[in-house]
Amino acid sequence: MNETYLQATWETFYMVIAATGLSTLLGIPLGILLVVTEKAGVLPNRLVNSFLAIAVNIFRSIPFIILLVAILPLTKLLVGSRIGTQAAIVPLTVAAIPFVARIIEASLKEVDKGIIEAARAMGATPGQIISKVLLPEALPGLLLGIIITFVTLIGYSAMAGAVGGGGLGDLAIREGYMRNNSDVTWVTVVVLVAMVQVFQSLGDWLTGRIRKRRGLV
Repeated sequence: MNETYLQATWETFYMVIAATGLSTLLGIPLGILLVVTEKAGVLPNRLVNSFLAIAVNIFRSIPFIILLVAILPLTKLLVGSRIGTQAAIVPLTVAAIPFVARIIEASLKEVDKGIIEAARAMGATPGQIISKVLLPEALPGLLLGIIITFVTLIGYSAMAGAVGGGGLGDLAIREGYMRNNSDVTWVTVVVLVAMVQVFQSLGDWLTGRIRKRRGLV
């Protein structure tokens, strides 16, 4: 039975780390675009900003369990199957991209406007302002946002078990709920809580180190 728990834990970790990585790769550019295309941004474009904001809000407002089922055809198209660990990564990633984008947007907006204006005054291009001012200055917030996404996806991955997504959620539903084995359910809950605590603590520690190194605390 221990092997079953270890396998389920590994599947959950694999799903979450893959979805976090993919959603971060796609969510960071989206978050940057939301900030720089604002009226007061370095590349103002009202049409693009409005379109992106509406698209992000639409996807963020869809409950994950509904999104999970709604994009099953897309999941099948991308990975060749609607069930399993690989298949679960698709809806987890789709759900996390707008979440990451909003976190990135919020972190970038925390950057001191005076620093941006100083960079503009020195002739920095929009690309230089983004890469050498916005992203480095917002690094602690960006890192904490990625950790929050990772922790949130641990919870989402449990819901993926409802459609055979594998991992601890799948184990809790199949062995715990359907076979009325409460011990399995509680063990999976303990493992999920432990995972959240470990990775949240790691993220807080890393963020604290960066802030301390920069003299922010």
